[in-house]
Amino acid sequence: MDENRTVVERLIRCINDRKIQVMDELFHEDAVMDWPQSGERVVGGDNRRAIYGAFPALPTITPMRITASGDLVVAEASLDYGGPVYLTVFVFEMREGKIAREIAYWTEPFKPPDWRAGWVEHAHT
Repeated sequence: MDENRTVVERLIRCINDRKIQVMDELFHEDAVMDWPQSGERVVGGDNRRAIYGAFPALPTITPMRITASGDLVVAEASLDYGGPVYLTVFVFEMREGKIAREIAYWTEPFKPPDWRAGWVEHAHT
């Protein structure tokens, strides 16, 4: 199994197990996390630790697919916050076996419009 993929799988496990201190083993200290929906960027380990330490409720992450190629890992997952569930795509850029950059895109599922019904299949992910 690809070692970069294993790092991302460990990240998901540590969040689900509520053992966020493990993140220090998985991220470079100067890693950057981008959240385009809110326009936020988290730079460095101190800021990452502060955010994850203050999280009101960490989500339970259910991976649907993880794909790795070289220093790029993409994970598709659902994030359940005990109420809202978000469909998420994470893009991880790796450096020397650790996460150097994470970009997370997420959205809440929505009911498709009726006008498209004749041309689509309903996928269950």
